Amino acid sequence: MSTGRVLVVDDEDDIRELCRVNLEFEGYEVLDAADGEAALQLARRERPDIIFLDLMMPKMDGWDVLRHLKEDDTTADIPVILLTAKTGENEQMRGWSEGILEYVSKPFNPLSLVEWANRAMQPRNAEDEAERRRRILEQLRLVQELRQNS
Repeated sequence: MSTGRVLVVDDEDDIRELCRVNLEFEGYEVLDAADGEAALQLARRERPDIIFLDLMMPKMDGWDVLRHLKEDDTTADIPVILLTAKTGENEQMRGWSEGILEYVSKPFNPLSLVEWANRAMQPRNAEDEAERRRRILEQLRLVQELRQNS
């Protein structure tokens, strides 16, 4: 029996396979896409429970995918976890501002994928999530200020 349906979006075959193996081992059904356009089509058609999304991809980058997902009523509520090599505060702030559930830097521990997926499957309170995003954004702004002042 499936724990949930996950869409993994990354242009690197190895990353998609790594995610697939770890998530399927724990009972998740895994769909995957190698570019943003395919990801949007799959998300709209299959309505996954969670999306793991890379930012740097061909055809349509992860930011555009995220924007389209959040603008579409059929996909707006799907939790999105960014998996990306972009680790700067500006990218993190943008992700949190646009409503992601988690920001994960590559390289990541593949065993943590299941933990993130399990957390994404838990019921969430919208107000609590908004407060969490606000606190994270505040911390990132403080980090930026400290870097600029040093």
